[in-house]
Order: sequence, then structure tokens, then C-alpha cells
Amino acid sequence: MQIEKLTIVPPGRALAGAISPPGSKSITNRALLLAALANGTSRLTGALKSDDTRYMAEALRAMGVSIDEPEDTTFVVTASGALRVPEQPLFLGNAGTAVRFLPAAIAAMVSGEVVVDGDEHMHKRPIMPLVTALQSLGVDISAPSGCPPVTIQGTGGFVSHHVVIDAGLSSQYVSALLMAGPCSGRPFTVELAGDEIGARGYIDLTLAAMRAFGAQVEQVTPSIWRVEPTGYRATDFHIEPDASAATYLWGAEALTGGKIDIGTPASAFTQPDARAFEVISAFPDMPAVIDGSQMQDAIPTIAVLAAYNNTPVRFTGIANLRVKECDRVRALSLGLNAIRDGLAREEGDDLVVAGDPGLAGQTCPAEIDTFADHRIAMSFALAGLKTSGITILDPKCVGKTYPGYWDALASLGVSYKQEIPG
Repeated sequence: MQIEKLTIVPPGRALAGAISPPGSKSITNRALLLAALANGTSRLTGALKSDDTRYMAEALRAMGVSIDEPEDTTFVVTASGALRVPEQPLFLGNAGTAVRFLPAAIAAMVSGEVVVDGDEHMHKRPIMPLVTALQSLGVDISAPSGCPPVTIQGTGGFVSHHVVIDAGLSSQYVSALLMAGPCSGRPFTVELAGDEIGARGYIDLTLAAMRAFGAQVEQVTPSIWRVEPTGYRATDFHIEPDASAATYLWGAEALTGGKIDIGTPASAFTQPDARAFEVISAFPDMPAVIDGSQMQDAIPTIAVLAAYNNTPVRFTGIANLRVKECDRVRALSLGLNAIRDGLAREEGDDLVVAGDPGLAGQTCPAEIDTFADHRIAMSFALAGLKTSGITILDPKCVGKTYPGYWDALASLGVSYKQEIPG
């Protein structure tokens, strides 16, 4: 298989200009699902059009939902408030939100067999906490490997209406159950097993989207939610820009001493990764310890910045990064050490990055294995803004969430050397 290479040419100047990040992937896929569960026509504006949202839209179409795309950032979703059995397995690539959100909705609404599958990378991403929780609701669901594919023998609803979910690996399991709740026919309670939950802020995104589509949800305690059986109503819904995508632009601004207007102040974002702005703004004197548990997708960005920080940085609370699109802790460690041996080390699930401001201006030939992970590709591109020789393998993987990323940097004056190995 040929893997394209992209070598970033350091611009040698502060980057300045205006860039509008794409719409939020997290919110777009939530809104697509909720619009599909509603009765009527919903217009989603500001939406992200990328691999992940395309997989979600295609899966919903396969289950009888009409989705039109009249504009680059708009989905028009027309649904009947029901989902039908698709003619073939639902293939969702490596779209974690789609693979984790859909089984619960399918179990609540579909009568018949549905297989939810993904690519080779998705086959390594755990889904058993969600499967176990749905089994406790009387759903006939299986995932023999503990990862997709998942097979659901739907009966159009749940037997029980109280579920306990282990959310230590991902908050997406909780979001999946909450979004299915209004379609369950009677009041539905979701309870956490223990206090650990990956990126709790994403639950708030879920609740806000559900309420926009007419759901009634009460947070009874920090670990219990009660969902009323309201179903959903169609609505027009605007999606804010993607905060995770914004971190790359904030990082480029900080690294080069530039000024990049992304059109949205950090304080206006509701997504958890926006809290990375405060840490990035402290560069090159970022904190000695950074807890990444509540801004997980921003950690690759900050870790690459840490390579140029004045002092070392330890990243904690990032164990969940090992079960993302790839093992991001390992990918970051390997990539940073490819730039300079000893630049990073793993200590358990922590990542320690030895800051070396002297890397700026040097030539450090390094091929960065992205492991087909969009966030690894986009974050290591930042190193190429200051250090010559940084080559990104499989640069097209950014299409998962930010198809226009390389063009966005180019519009700020970044240039590349591109090659397809023969």
C-alpha cells in the first residue's frame, strides 16, 4: 500500500490571518442522530462534513432516514420517528461516535437484526461496557471480540428502564444510552457505575442537544440521570465550530507568535477541549503537570507544543487516549522521539515531554507515523512550523474530522513538499 508523505516547510515568520474551523464533529453526529429519531424535518447548519459525519449520515439513510445536503455546512434531515432494519451491515469506518451512539438507538427502536461494524482500527476499540449495559436492559446484543462488529437482535425497545453503565473508558457510552432514553416508552434512568467518567463535559453536550430536540432530562445526582419518554421533535439546530480543530490553530498561533482569528472566542465554546486554550496561551511556560482527562482530544496538540516549552511537562489522566483511533500515548511518544531521541517517555499511562526550545530552527529529519489517526497528523504538523524535516505519513487521514486542514495552514502561508512513494 502506498502511503503519501507531506513534509512541512517552516514558514520562518509569525502566522497571521483568519481561519474558520469546521463544525464540531461531536455535536454534528449527536444532532444527526437526534434529528433522525425525531418526527419531521430538521435543518442542521454549521455542520461538519467529514469522514466521521458521512458514515453517520449514510448509516441513518440505510435505516430509512432522508438526509439532504443543500450546502457545504448543512444537513436537512427528514424522519418519521422510527428506524428500519438496514439491508446490510452498517459500516462506520473508524467513527467512534457513530459506532457507540447507534447500537443503543437501534436497540430502542428497531425490530430485527442489525450489525454495526467498522474498519480494522475500529476492530481494536472497546465497546463491551455499552454492550453489557444494553444486555442488562434485556437487549440481545453481542460483540464476541469485545470490540466491533456488534450484532443487535432488536425487538423495538428495552425490557428494563434502569441501566448502570461503566463509563471509565468513554463518556460516549453514557451519551448513547441517554439519547436512546426518550424513545424507550417510559421514564428511563441512567446511572454511572462508580465515579470515573471519560470527559464528563461531553455529557453536557449530549444533554444540550437532546433538550434542543425536545427531550426532558433531569440530572438527579452527579451520577444519575432521569429521562422522560418524550421522543424527539424536529427542529432547526446550529452547530458551533469544532474546539478540537481550534486547538491546532491556537497552537500554530502560540508557536509562531502570530495572530490567527478563528471567528469564535474560546469562551464561547461549549465543548470540553476549549479549556485547552488557557494552557496553550501559557506557552512557552505551560504548567509542569497537565491533567488531560477532561480535554482528551486536545492532548496531542498540547504534547507537541510541550516539545518546545521552556520546561518539561507531564500529562496525567490520559489512559483513555490508549483506546482512541490509535494508542495516542504511544503514537505521541514515538513521534516526539523520532524528532529527537529522549524528547518523550511513557511512565505508566502518563506521558512526560522534555521541553527543548532549541528544537526551533533546527533540521530534524523525522517521519511521523500517524497510525491513520487524524489528531496525530494535525498535531505533529505544528512541529513542522518550527523544525525542518518533519514529514507526516498518510496526511489524508485528517479527512476524518478536518478535510480542509492542510489548505487552512497553506492559506496562512505554510508550504509543503509532497510525495507519493513509488
